[in-house]
Amino acid sequence: MAEVFEGGSRSQPDRLRQTPSWLITQTATLTHRLVGAALTDIGATRYQYAVLAAGEEFGPISQAEIGRRCHIDRSDVVATLNELAGHGHVDRTQDPADRRQNLITLTRTGRARLRQIAQAVDAAQTSLLGDLPEEHRTQLVGTLQRILDHHARPSE
Repeated sequence: MAEVFEGGSRSQPDRLRQTPSWLITQTATLTHRLVGAALTDIGATRYQYAVLAAGEEFGPISQAEIGRRCHIDRSDVVATLNELAGHGHVDRTQDPADRRQNLITLTRTGRARLRQIAQAVDAAQTSLLGDLPEEHRTQLVGTLQRILDHHARPSE
């Protein structure tokens, strides 16, 4: 992992090492590199992972809803779906309730591709978190979710 993130936090000034936003940004940068490398190795992208995960969990789902739920721009959703459909990983069908939109459904090969991508992402998570005990991993995920959920709420 040294080639991905040289020096670690101990080489940074103490003031930065005590600043959550700095640590989150540095960790996000490291995570981006690790996950990006893992996905590149199998010819996948983050958008493909997000779209397939949304299709698995919420499908059949509209293209617009995928974009909203995964925070992906509409044009990127369309480009990703074109790639996935081209490989037979998703089917697009007209929404009977709203003929102006398509519903996205994962195919059998799409589910297999999602499992393959998820394995690569899981391996990157393992590399990222190293020997961090499961209890701490769970706590970290919960804390990050609470931070994001707090900021997703409408202002009162």
